[in-house]
Amino acid sequence: MTSHGTPGRPAGVRPGPAFEFTLDGRPVPAVPGQTIGAALHAAGIRSWRTTRFGGRPRGLYCGIGVCFDCLVTVNAATSLRACVTEARPGDEVTTA
Repeated sequence: MTSHGTPGRPAGVRPGPAFEFTLDGRPVPAVPGQTIGAALHAAGIRSWRTTRFGGRPRGLYCGIGVCFDCLVTVNAATSLRACVTEARPGDEVTTA
């Protein structure tokens, strides 16, 4: 007999303890191995920047690091794609 686990999580796999990082000073919960983009999406944050022309909201689009819609600054490193940047405890993520 096999164990199928819960939807979205393979059987027998458990993430380590949850932690927080900040987005523009606001705490955001995350789990080990989760990207910044995934943690923001799970926290209900769907957009965190706007287009240069028109001010249209942007957040996750492709989710695989191909586009530039989810750019953030992490610990002063600019222009990182949130969808492929792993969240770490205490990260300071900014959108400006």
